[in-house]
Amino acid sequence: MAILKEFQEFAVKGNVVDLAIGVIIGAAFGNIVTSLVGDIFMPVIGAITGGLDFSNHFIPLAKSVTADNLADAKKQGAVLAYGAFITIAINFLIVAGVLFLLVRGINILRRRQEAAPVVPSRSEILLQEIRDLLAKTGAGKGAPGA
Repeated sequence: MAILKEFQEFAVKGNVVDLAIGVIIGAAFGNIVTSLVGDIFMPVIGAITGGLDFSNHFIPLAKSVTADNLADAKKQGAVLAYGAFITIAINFLIVAGVLFLLVRGINILRRRQEAAPVVPSRSEILLQEIRDLLAKTGAGKGAPGA
């Protein structure tokens, strides 16, 4: 019973829940980036390079490989699928860039919050005014403890 209670405390801790949420959001973000690379960036790069589609580029490493597309070539033997690597490298660069911009934006917001002057409450302003008036009139001089 003690192990079950200990596990429950562990599983419900904020860090574990935060980590689980981060992993789920990360997986969803990965799908978005994969679509961004595969469906938006790679076609644009292909159009710029005259119809070049990286995903299907490979070098056959076995004489038995005669196919023109990567899926069939992999079935026939060993291939060096450099096009898939290029796509994944571009995917990584996009993810790294987006995360950099996200962290940079968060840091800018934090600096703005730290740099923003703290506005005193109405009570603090009134107390400061009372203190200043007492100091100006000398009313606090000669009082016990002053």
